[in-house]
Amino acid sequence: MAPAERRALILLLTLAVAGHVVRLVVTRPGEAPGEIELVRALPGQSPLAHKDSTIALARPLDPGERIDLDRATALEIARLPRVGPGLAKRIIADREARGPFGSLAGLDRVSGVGAGLLAVIRDHAAFSDSARLLASPTPLAPSAGMVSLNAASAAELASVPGIGRRRAEAIVRDRERNGPFASVDALSRIPGIKPALLARVRQTLQVP
Repeated sequence: MAPAERRALILLLTLAVAGHVVRLVVTRPGEAPGEIELVRALPGQSPLAHKDSTIALARPLDPGERIDLDRATALEIARLPRVGPGLAKRIIADREARGPFGSLAGLDRVSGVGAGLLAVIRDHAAFSDSARLLASPTPLAPSAGMVSLNAASAAELASVPGIGRRRAEAIVRDRERNGPFASVDALSRIPGIKPALLARVRQTLQVP
C-alpha cells in the first residue's frame, strides 16, 4: 500500500472513532441514536390548569349578572364584554394604586377605558362602594372646617382653595349625573383635577 493511501486510511479510521465517541457522550443511556426529545412541559403549566382558566375566561355572563369592579379579580373582570385579560390587569393596578372606582365615571380614569366601553359594560358593572354610599339613609354632617364633597353646593365647593367656580360646577354636574363620589380621590374623574390638586384639597374635602 502506497504511503498516501495508508495516510488516507488512517485519517478515515480516526474520524470514525471520533464520531463514535461523540455519539456516546451526547446520547443518554437507553436512548436510540438519533432519537428526538419533544419540548418538556414547563413546571406549573399543566394543560388541564390552562384549560380550566380558558373555560372560566370564556364563560359568558348570565343575564343580570354583574361584576363588582371595586372588588373583583382580574379573571372576573376579564369576563366583561370587550375587556379581556390585559385591560383587566390595568383596572386592578389602577384600583390598587388609587382606590376603588365607585362608578362608571371613576372607571373612566383607567387607560384604555372610554365612553364606548363604558356603554357596553354598563349593564354588567357594579361598584360596592357606590352602593354603600347610596344605601346610607342620611348623609353625615361634615366635621368642623371640612366641606362635604357629596353634599356641598357649587358655591361651597368653589370656596375650597384650588377648586374655583368652574371646577366646582363641573363637580356638581358630575355628581348629579353619576352619583356620589366614593372618595376624595374619585375627583380625578373630573377633567383638570390632577394628583397634586387632590393632595391639596384632601385636607378640606371629605366624603361622609
